[in-house]
Amino acid sequence: MAKEKDYYKILGVGKDATKDEIKRAYKQLAKKYHPDLNKDHGDGEKFKEINEAASVLADDEKRQQYDQFGTAAPGMGPNGSDFSNFGFDFGDFQQFDFGDVFDQFFGGGSKRSRKNQPKRGNDLLYELEIELEDAAFGTKKSIVIPRLEQCEKCNGSGAESKSDIATCPDCKGSGYVRQERRTPFGYFSTTGPCRKCSGSGQVIKNECPNCDGTGLVKKTRKIEIQIPKGSQEGIRLRVAGEGEAGEKNGPNGNLYVELHINPHETFQREGDDLHIEVPISFAQAALGSEIKVPTLDGSVSLKIPPGTQTNTVFRMKGKGMPILNEDGSGDEKVKVIVKVPEKLSKKQKELLEEFEKLNEDKGFFKNVFK
Repeated sequence: MAKEKDYYKILGVGKDATKDEIKRAYKQLAKKYHPDLNKDHGDGEKFKEINEAASVLADDEKRQQYDQFGTAAPGMGPNGSDFSNFGFDFGDFQQFDFGDVFDQFFGGGSKRSRKNQPKRGNDLLYELEIELEDAAFGTKKSIVIPRLEQCEKCNGSGAESKSDIATCPDCKGSGYVRQERRTPFGYFSTTGPCRKCSGSGQVIKNECPNCDGTGLVKKTRKIEIQIPKGSQEGIRLRVAGEGEAGEKNGPNGNLYVELHINPHETFQREGDDLHIEVPISFAQAALGSEIKVPTLDGSVSLKIPPGTQTNTVFRMKGKGMPILNEDGSGDEKVKVIVKVPEKLSKKQKELLEEFEKLNEDKGFFKNVFK
């Protein structure tokens, strides 16, 4: 079935437009074509058409039906609202909010019930640098953060005293006022937040001098943070309720501590494993030896078998980082580097020359390069 009207074309949006994009397009076109606002280019019929298109495309069910079948009960908005008589009085346009009207008819009505409710405080983020040992074994760190806290003088009310808090005379404590208008396009009424009390339903006669009526004051707070064993770079620790205080005695936000581990002079970390390079002498590599290797728990012995080549990696099981929130640990991987002496004594030279001669007699290099 062919579409009688192209609602997307009417609003100037694509078929993949979001509700926010539809809302912006609607507001712009409504301002342009409303006859009371635009005396030169206002068009009542065009304005009705814009309302009709918006009422369909802003409703998920009607939009789906329109996209599939080419019709969606033209003229009817969501929740049964009739947009064929949907008009505005722009005599006082500076005080009119298109956003309030659009929200009322296209899914914003649920916000009304939350206007007078306490507001949760903001979450805070703190970046903390720690050492590798702190991450391995866990520790406690004290940090100092600036944040908004509830004013102790007024207990967050913002009033100098309880008697200074009164019911708003404009909205009678509801937080909302209703406005009714009759326009050339029909009877129209809107309900919006009360401007006198900002939707709170209460007014303050005398503000608290400590917080200037906000109910919140800026303070610095020292907080102790528990660093868990096996902490990894970039993880965020959540400290419940240690964010900023909420408005109107709302709950506090949370504090998030992001960990950054400083480079270590001995170990390189890869996941839960630790890597280390250990120098050994030519004799230790050739004859075999037992060496001391540093770990996070102290030095331990490591056997070097005879004939070990440089860059050989030995694995010491369980000597790496503890695994976060689990039992067990990663491994420590030890790469041995055979060091060639830069200076030799006369005796050392003689011994090495004798060693080389023995290799030649055994045909070692002949076998290698033949």
